[in-house]
Order: sequence, then structure tokens, then C-alpha cells
Amino acid sequence: MKKLLAIFALMTVAVLTFAQKAGDKVSFSTKSLEGKEISDDMFAKNKVTMLNIWGTFCPPCIKEMPDLAKLNETNKEKGVEVAGIVIDLTDRNGNIIPQTKKDADTIIAKTGANYTHIVPSKDMMNGLLRNVQAVPTTIFVNSEGKIIGQIYMGARSQKDWQKIIDGLLNK
Repeated sequence: MKKLLAIFALMTVAVLTFAQKAGDKVSFSTKSLEGKEISDDMFAKNKVTMLNIWGTFCPPCIKEMPDLAKLNETNKEKGVEVAGIVIDLTDRNGNIIPQTKKDADTIIAKTGANYTHIVPSKDMMNGLLRNVQAVPTTIFVNSEGKIIGQIYMGARSQKDWQKIIDGLLNK
């Protein structure tokens, strides 16, 4: 069933819309996958934060995670941070699904995706993430917590993401 959902998600990328747009503020207060308190305050320390929304059922998401880890490391000095949001980690009430957490931890370990991964709160699911129907979906946020550039659906290579990041930094 998970494979069918992933295939359906990939097939529908072109016809979906994302609820947020450039200039919208991203606000949240939740926990990281490691259980640490995390909020939109994280954006203030970076020029650009790359929020990659992914699912444990999504092969393209998992395939790009090593590249995202490399991007996170190579761009730290430029003021860029990568963070993941594990969209299928919680139920409708914001409770962590134990098996999905186990799967997410395994995927992160295997891919070397040692950047911050965010547990979506109920508020995030009803706000920022409410219309995400295809993963991966990636948004970029500036130091003020506002979405910059466009919303990207689908996986990309490290080289392609780097071009996008460099373009955002040069604006």
C-alpha cells in the first residue's frame, strides 16, 4: 500500500497546489525527531533554511537525503541550513506513530541525513502542511521566517539544489 501511495503521489505532482506562497510566514512550535523543542525561531540564525517535506514511504525522498546532508554541511558557512519535516510521522491528533518513527530513524541513519528533522504538530498539519499531497516538497525560508522563491515538488540532485540555493543567496 505504501508503494502505491508513493507512485500516486509522484503521478499527481503536476496538478497539485501548495497552500503557502512566497512572502507567507512559517510559524510553528513542536519537537525535533530527537525530542528537542523546536520552533520557527530556528530561521533567525540562518540566511536561508531549506525545509524538505518527506515521507518514510517515498523512494525519491529517501534517494535525495544523502545529497541534502551534503548540502547542509557545505552551506553552513554561507548561513544555510537544511531541515526535514517527516509528514507521515504523526496521526491526525499530532501523536507520533511508533512504527513510522522507527522507520524514519532507520532511513535517517542509512542515508546519513544528520540534519534536523521536525515532527509535524497538529497546527503544522492544519496550516503549513495542509495541502501537501506529494512528497518531497521543498520550501525555502529567510531569516524572518518568510517563504522565499518558489515551492519545489519532486527530488533534485545536490548540484541542482545548490544552484537554487546560490540563486536565493544572491538576491
